[in-house]
Parts: sequence; structure tokens; C-alpha cells
Amino acid sequence: MSSNKNTPLGQRNLESMHNYATPIGRRILELVRNYAVPIMFIIICAVCIPLSGFSTSYLLNEIITRMGRNIFLILSLLIPIMSGMGLNFGMTLGAMAGQIALIFVTDWQIWGIPGVVLAMILSVPLSTLLGLMCGKLMNMAKGREMILGYMMNYFVGGLYQLVVLYFMASIIPIKHASIRLPRGFGIRTTVNLTNMRQCLDNELAILYNGVKIPVLNFIIIAALCLFIVWFRRTKLGQDMRAVGQDMDVAQAAGINVDRTRIISIIISTVFAGFGQIIYLQNIGNFPTYTAHSQIGMFCIAALLVGGASVEKASIGNVFLGVILFHTMFIVAPKAGVAITGDAMIGEYFRVFVSYGVITMALIMYEIKKRRARSQGGELLALAQKEGGAAS
Repeated sequence: MSSNKNTPLGQRNLESMHNYATPIGRRILELVRNYAVPIMFIIICAVCIPLSGFSTSYLLNEIITRMGRNIFLILSLLIPIMSGMGLNFGMTLGAMAGQIALIFVTDWQIWGIPGVVLAMILSVPLSTLLGLMCGKLMNMAKGREMILGYMMNYFVGGLYQLVVLYFMASIIPIKHASIRLPRGFGIRTTVNLTNMRQCLDNELAILYNGVKIPVLNFIIIAALCLFIVWFRRTKLGQDMRAVGQDMDVAQAAGINVDRTRIISIIISTVFAGFGQIIYLQNIGNFPTYTAHSQIGMFCIAALLVGGASVEKASIGNVFLGVILFHTMFIVAPKAGVAITGDAMIGEYFRVFVSYGVITMALIMYEIKKRRARSQGGELLALAQKEGGAAS
């Protein structure tokens, strides 16, 4: 691989190392380049776990619990990536739809698994509407889908607060005073889901050596994984992959590109609503006005930690990312105490890493695109030169 004067020094050094390395060395360098984020997190976890002092059973219990409540949410990101729309920051719209559904279910006093199922059903129309709106806007901003999805969170977040703070109990009927603000309308800052708490986690749960395994949660997650595998093989799934690879070629092949992209966002938004309901039933309550605010950021960070990129992600990336990212979340505060004597250092570290991972992944994606563009330009110039010499 040839380099030029416009190539960053670090990249030129890496490329020169790649040129002169042995075949095994090249494979190792390529592995490090492609999986830099997971390798970094494996090192962080390897350092922090002994410093935290947590027992193996405690760590396993925490990791399995977090897997059960987070994986469904993160899986909702895969389909937009497949259709070439990048990381769906707009998944937060689905989370808001799930929270509105939970408010209604709480008001109707329908608890346990029936309450969870009803909340999922109620979230579908609103998630679909929000996903349709988001998808149409993203089609107007092709190539800028991620920043548009991020800004949509603020816009729809304002509408969500308007509905929850002013419309509920004034225009939208809310019967129970326990969830209304004292003034008579609006929802209290915290919605109590105690009678629904961990209803999915406890159903069919297995306790083994002090580790609780939420079997029903993993059955639901397995069902979604099978759906994604099956969906990729359908005509619509193949169309999404074609659109993700090249929109112009897909359009020439007769695929309705805009419609396909909208459908991928709608599916992602609906699944995000389901995932938020699963997440909140595990917690047992939620802050009405802020529960959705960091969901998109943490889910995307976990996916990137698993080795995914803006243009390619797999189910394996989801599972690996949840394990590494949440292991770091668990052990960082105690490791911060052991190193500095202040638990807040660990808290600041894990929040910093959440944003840092996304930034690093986006920078690496842009570098990769520029490298590919540069290689393409060099190959084109070489072909033109050879064609001119032949003539």
C-alpha cells in the first residue's frame, strides 16, 4: 500500500509496518486495526477487575442481569446499519414510545407479564409513527442520518415532555392520583413499576451458585436474534443489504430505496420501544422526563465496544459489547477507589469512555473511508496511465 504526503504520519507508519511485516505480522496488525476498541476494553477490564475486589459470582450475576435487560435494545440497532443508515441515534424515539405505554399501563393498574405485553402492544402505533417521521426526514438528509437522528432526540424529546407534563390528565385521561402531579395534571417525576419489577426476569429464572439466570429474557433475546437472521435472508432483507452497499445500484436494480430505508428505521424504532419496556421492568421504576435521554448513547457505545462499525455490525458484536462495556461499568467505580481513593473518578471515567468510544469509532470510520477513496483514486490513475501507454 503506497502512501502520500497527505496521509497522517501515524497512518503512514502503520502502513509501512504492514508492508514489511511477515504474513503472520500482517494478520496481527490487521486484527489490531479492525478490533482496536474491543482489545482496548479487554485490557481495561483485565486491569480493573482485580482492583475492584468483586467476587466472581457477583460479577457474573451483574453481567448476566445487564445482558438480560440491555441486549434487546442494542439488537434494535442492527437493521439500520444493514441498510446503510449508520448508527440509529433515533432509537430513543422508540424508548419514549415505550415509556408512554408504561404510563398508561400503570394508570390502568395492569401488572406483571400481562402489563409488559400490553405496554409493548400500545407502544407499536406510536413507535411506528415516530419511525415513519424519522425515516422520511433521514431520506431528505442522506449521508447525514446519524446527526439527524441525534437532533431528532431533542425535537421529539420536547414533544414528549409537552405530552407528559401538560397533556396527560388535562387532555389525555389519567385516573390514578398516585402518578399525577399535585396540581392535577402532568405525570410525577418518577413512575413506580414495583408491581411489574423483574416479572420477566423472575419467570423461569434459574439460580445456580448464587447467579440468577433470567431464562425468559434470554428466550426473548434468542427469538429476536433468530428473527434478524431470518430477516436478512428475506427479499426485504436482501433489498436492505443492497441499499446499504450502494443506493444508486440498488435504485437501478428496481429497489425502492427510500421506502426500504424508512421500513428499516420503523423496525428499529419498534424494537427499541420493546427493549425499553424490558429494560424498565427490570429496574422497577423510571424517571419520567429523563429515562430515555442516555439510552441511545450507551447502546451505541456498547455496540461499538463489541467491534461493530458504522457500516457493519453482527449479533456477536452485540453480545461481546454488552459483556465488555458493562463489565467496565461495574468495576470502574471500585477500581477508581483503589487507584485514587475517590469513587467519582471511576464514575467520570466510565461516562468519558462512553462518549470517547463513539468518537473513536467515527474517526476510525472516516479514516477508513478516506483510505479506501485514496486507494480507489490511485488504482484509477494507474489504469488510465496503463491505458494511455497501451494506446
